[in-house]
Amino acid sequence: MTLFLIYKLILVILVFAITMGVAAYSTYAERKIAAFMQDRLGPNRAGPYGLLQPLADGMKFFFKEDFAPADADKWLFVAGPSLAMLIALLTSAVIPWSTALQIGGQSFPLQVTDLNIGVLYITGAVSIGVYGIMIGGWASNNKFALLGAIRASSQMISYEIGMGIALIAIILMSGSLSITDIVQTKVG
Repeated sequence: MTLFLIYKLILVILVFAITMGVAAYSTYAERKIAAFMQDRLGPNRAGPYGLLQPLADGMKFFFKEDFAPADADKWLFVAGPSLAMLIALLTSAVIPWSTALQIGGQSFPLQVTDLNIGVLYITGAVSIGVYGIMIGGWASNNKFALLGAIRASSQMISYEIGMGIALIAIILMSGSLSITDIVQTKVG
C-alpha cells in the first residue's frame, strides 16, 4: 500500500513538473516568435540563446514583492487565481499519459486515478474554474476588474458549451465516460 502511495505521489509531482516546464518554455517560444515578428532579438540574456530565461523568470516570480491593491480583499485576491490554477492542475489526474509501466513484474499505470466518469470529472472541474476568475475580479474591489472578470467568465462558459457538444460525439462513439476507455476505443 505504501509503495502504491509513493508511486502516485511521484506521478503527481512528475506531471506537475512537466506541466510547469511546458508552460514555461511555451511562453519562451511565444516571446521569441513575437520578437522575430517585430524584428527584435527577444529573450537572449539568460543562457545560450536565452534558453534559461524561463528559469530566470521563475526565480524573479518567487522573489518579487507580493502586491495587492489597497482596497482589495487580500485573502480572496490570492484565493481566486489559486483556485483557477488548482482546478487546471486537477484535471490532469484522470488523463492516461501512456500504457502501464512494468517494473519488477508489477504494473504501474501512468494515470493518477482511473475514474469511470472521467469526462464528467473534467467538465465539472473546468466549470468550477470560472469561479476562480470571478473571485479574482471581485476581490480587487475595482469595477473595471470586475467587468473584465465577468467578460472572461462568460467567454469560458461559452467555450464549455461547445466543448460539451463536441464531447457528446466522442462519448457516443466509445460508449463510456472513462477517459481510459475512450483512449483505448478503436473506431472504424
